Amino acid sequence: MTRPGGAATTGGASAARTIATRVRDRAWSTGDRVAMREKDLGVWQEITWKAYWDTVLTVGHALLALGVEPGDRVAIHAENCPEWLYADVATVAVRATTVGLYPTNPPAEVGYLLSHSEAKLLVAEDQEQVDKALAVIDECPALTRIVYIEPRGIRFHYDHPALLAWDDLLQLGAEHRAAYPSAVEDRMASATPDDIANLIYTSGTTGPPKGAMLSVANLNFAIETLVEQHGLASPPANANDLGLSYLPLCHIAERTFTIHQNAAAGVQVHFGESIATVQADLREVQPTLLFGVPRIWERILASVTIGLRNAGWIKRTNAAVWLKMANWIGDTLVRTGGRHTLSTRVVYAVGWLFLYRALRERIGMRRVRFASSGAAPIAPEVLKFFMGIGVPMYEIYGMTENAAVTTINRPRRIKLGTVGEPHTNVEVRIDEQTGEILTRHPAVFVGYFRDPEATAKAKDADGWLHTGDVGEWVGGTHIRITDRAKDIIITAGGKNISPSEIENALKASPFIKEAIVVGDRRPYVVALIGIELETVGDWAQRRGVAYTTYRDLTEKPEVLKLVQDIVNEVNVRFATAEQIKKFRMLPKELDHEDGELTATQKVKRSAIVKLFGDLVEDMYGSGR
Repeated sequence: MTRPGGAATTGGASAARTIATRVRDRAWSTGDRVAMREKDLGVWQEITWKAYWDTVLTVGHALLALGVEPGDRVAIHAENCPEWLYADVATVAVRATTVGLYPTNPPAEVGYLLSHSEAKLLVAEDQEQVDKALAVIDECPALTRIVYIEPRGIRFHYDHPALLAWDDLLQLGAEHRAAYPSAVEDRMASATPDDIANLIYTSGTTGPPKGAMLSVANLNFAIETLVEQHGLASPPANANDLGLSYLPLCHIAERTFTIHQNAAAGVQVHFGESIATVQADLREVQPTLLFGVPRIWERILASVTIGLRNAGWIKRTNAAVWLKMANWIGDTLVRTGGRHTLSTRVVYAVGWLFLYRALRERIGMRRVRFASSGAAPIAPEVLKFFMGIGVPMYEIYGMTENAAVTTINRPRRIKLGTVGEPHTNVEVRIDEQTGEILTRHPAVFVGYFRDPEATAKAKDADGWLHTGDVGEWVGGTHIRITDRAKDIIITAGGKNISPSEIENALKASPFIKEAIVVGDRRPYVVALIGIELETVGDWAQRRGVAYTTYRDLTEKPEVLKLVQDIVNEVNVRFATAEQIKKFRMLPKELDHEDGELTATQKVKRSAIVKLFGDLVEDMYGSGR
């Protein structure tokens, strides 16, 4: 079955529009309005569109002075900050290609990404990122410059000819700008729809990361669909909207919510002081548009659980009553597709006075008009919680290879447990033989950089992108993803099992952080389980269970029983062949630097099974 949206156009004058031209045009038309805010030493500093574009121009001139040519790659290795946007937009302005690196990438991955992308210049945030780059620079012959933003620990202690301070970069740009004032604008004027604007590396769950090439035309279609139309919010995003940028900007979803919505719709972007201050920043900013990966929503729910359990008796009793009502509201919204009834409106209005307003204020979502979850599967129970307390929550679906444009749950047409309906002008079909989701539209990527074989596997001759996700139609309108094709478990008895459904059911508990279901070609299904340290630690302390380390806590009989009870509750929802017969506790928190998680916090399933193979084999041996 195919869901077409009709033909889409990106040709004509609009095709050569880029992020750079959008920022420039906004600076020309609303130069004194605030484009972004950055928190520095506890104070939010405002940056206008005029100042934004002026800095972009200066950085663009510096890139020209350093010999950056059309098609060259410029890498950025930093936490979210204004400099990330300056460097990104300036790179596109001079018709080069931006390559984003995750702040948590270890040196080996940094070396691979810089070498494979053949990056000519790297913008690094601080000493930590500079150290990583210098450790691998000999493996990266194309890399000629490392520009560092934060000079502490670098300026007077490092002596390497490739290093250049951000302030010195700006000075170089100012000098070039004075000598050749129209050089950047001239380069921008020659931009074509086929220019590669972004090279975005996949998270690498099954091997080395692959660099997805997104062209100017790809991004134009994505911006038109997701931002300028009703793709991500209704009404569409506008200059009165507020956003908080906190997920890595090298991820396509955060680029959409931070860079694209900012440039195309004027959404005011806020950069907090660090990833550790996100919850405090949410409370201060109270954004109207908010995106999170499932781990973020799960963590917020866990913090709510802890906060209410530690509250006084009166507050706990009040919360218990109104959270029960929120569950009823959520159930009703699920049945109605997200449409309130008279009863839910009345109950919510009273609950707003007693709990919901204060709770939403505390978690930073009092003004959210569109919240979304994507990038990985999420338990429906988590979505229902936020819907019940009044947060307009929608699950969306896209991937790097199609600039995040596939499906969305729309207001008043929600089907919980699905990733929604195809966007306008987007074709989606399910392969009849394999059940794989295929999609086709103008934002489907050009291909993988330096990897024609992988490109041919991902995009066929007719332009269909093979997503690798297995799914099914729900009601003929919405898509339900059952799992990644490579993750489907076939037991020794021939039963096909989708592990993500079981894993999400487990992770819906505030006590479970990670769950990896195993059972391919095995007689029964087992699981490796990681606890949520904060919530389980709080639970243990309130019961007088003493512990010292994460591992010590996981070995406590009381904690094992807690997890066993959760497993038992989840098992009753599944058929006998899908039920977890045994589990083992992960002895440590999974980490990106240890190769257990991707930079987007996705579990590297094969790596986990290999690293903790003794635990897996124990469950299939004589262990309990």
